[in-house]
Amino acid sequence: MLKSIKTSVVALILVGGAVIAHAQKKIAEGTITYGLEYKLTDEQKAAMGGQEPPAELKVKFNNGLTKIEMEQGPALIGIVSDNNEKTGLLLIDVPIAQKQFAVKQSKEDVEKAMGGIAKYSDFKATGEKQTVGGYNAEKYTFKDDKGASHELWATKDVELPNVGSQNYFPGLGAFPVKYTMVQRGIETTTTLKSISEGKVGAISKDVPTGYEVVTMDELMKMQGGGE
Repeated sequence: MLKSIKTSVVALILVGGAVIAHAQKKIAEGTITYGLEYKLTDEQKAAMGGQEPPAELKVKFNNGLTKIEMEQGPALIGIVSDNNEKTGLLLIDVPIAQKQFAVKQSKEDVEKAMGGIAKYSDFKATGEKQTVGGYNAEKYTFKDDKGASHELWATKDVELPNVGSQNYFPGLGAFPVKYTMVQRGIETTTTLKSISEGKVGAISKDVPTGYEVVTMDELMKMQGGGE
């Protein structure tokens, strides 16, 4: 019944969402839009059963809470993150099967998911500049904890307090607008498209009425254990 919901895609977005969903301008409510590009191996494409991960993500934010909504096969998926408490909630609605599931993510669950991401340091501005997402951006070089060199683009045109990306790019001193990360073995390039201010309504981290609370392991078993 859930075999069309590929856990690999959901897990990718859970981790990717945790990285980007902390982005928060000084405004109280708004929407951040990102473009996503993936470098997938043939094996990874096969694991996703022909489903394409989303090329764009819209992240709604309201006072420390964020929500990503997306469709995957017959399912409607919502990912809620509490950036203050570092917890999350995955909501899966399968209308055709009249089933609704919720997976709670504790602080430990989120930390475990983040554990697979490399630690970055030694950021250096290069002076090379371009416009990304409507903001003036500069290229920075940096290294990971294995000594490998990388680069990203970041802007100082906007001040975004409590930005989650600062947890992954400590010492950068700017807001990343284009960067590449490897999550669960999948290389993803995230590019900021826009940050818009506007009412998005209340974002609740409570399990909605009618949803069955399950663990991620139980969700995987429902789809035959496939990732």
